[in-house]
Amino acid sequence: MKRSKVLAAVLVCVVLVLAIGAIVRHQNAATAPEDTSQTEPTQDTASLTTEEDTASGFTFTDDLGREVTIASCERVVSLYGSYAEAWSLAGGNLVGVTEDAIEERHMDLGEDVTEIGSIKTPSLEAILALDPDFVMLSADTASQVDLEAALTEANVPHAYFRQDTFEDYQNMMKLFTTMTGQEDRYEQYAGQLSEQIDQIRQLFADQEGPTVLLLRAFSTGAKAKGNDNLAGVILEDLGADNLVDRYPSLLEDISIEEIISADPDFIFVTTMGDEGEALAALENGLLKNPAWESLSAVQQDHYFVLPKDLFHYKPNARWAESYAYLAKLLNPDLTETIDEIM
Repeated sequence: MKRSKVLAAVLVCVVLVLAIGAIVRHQNAATAPEDTSQTEPTQDTASLTTEEDTASGFTFTDDLGREVTIASCERVVSLYGSYAEAWSLAGGNLVGVTEDAIEERHMDLGEDVTEIGSIKTPSLEAILALDPDFVMLSADTASQVDLEAALTEANVPHAYFRQDTFEDYQNMMKLFTTMTGQEDRYEQYAGQLSEQIDQIRQLFADQEGPTVLLLRAFSTGAKAKGNDNLAGVILEDLGADNLVDRYPSLLEDISIEEIISADPDFIFVTTMGDEGEALAALENGLLKNPAWESLSAVQQDHYFVLPKDLFHYKPNARWAESYAYLAKLLNPDLTETIDEIM
């Protein structure tokens, strides 16, 4: 009997403890603050994938396939004038640039921006002396690719870029304007251009394009170029039939016989280095051949030297102008329509 009373008392105590615990848990749940944390969405910019992280900065894959994290971008050094200009258009700050940013792109950067050498011979010592938090390099320049190990060893955040097409420029501006927090500049310097370029492309859609020969002239000679060249990319985009696609051997050695056989409708020339010296070398070389004058493109005044600011240097915010320039040469009848688009 005593044993039964003890068991009953124990059960009563257990029930009371459980009841009190339930009441406490209920009160705590009612007064606890709501968890409002959210995972930030990943921004995909095609070839450059970016993710904003307030703890570690911006993480993306550069054009050498390297995963890069940039914690800060207040002291930026650019080893390519085109990228320096694009960063400025995105609202970014520069502390160091290569000489082409000033001499070729005529950027007004102020006395507090240091020149750190040329594209092919940048000074690692000058770069490190600026204590940069982000260095931009060209993926297509061997001497800059060679700096990767030294910059990594010095713990300097850096990324490699490539801009061969307008879409490359778009991706770059999406990344840059996200990093600077000035996304409105993307629409101003890339979004509007996309609409103009799409309209120009549409004018040449479903049309049989003319045959073209694209030459790059320099002080010691000339080479035929394809879609590995800015002008070549645009010509292909506008439906032109480039001779190097028919005669790949032209990429290695220009054959006047093959050119005469194909007799292109247009001949375009871009220059590298000193333009006067490049054109003089072309005049004294390929153009000196008597057969040159027999070409239809020459006889019909379809031989054009393209301006360097639109077809040698990366045009950046002028990509639509580059498209418009070539489009009007290919089809002068569309000049008024293209001017209205622009």
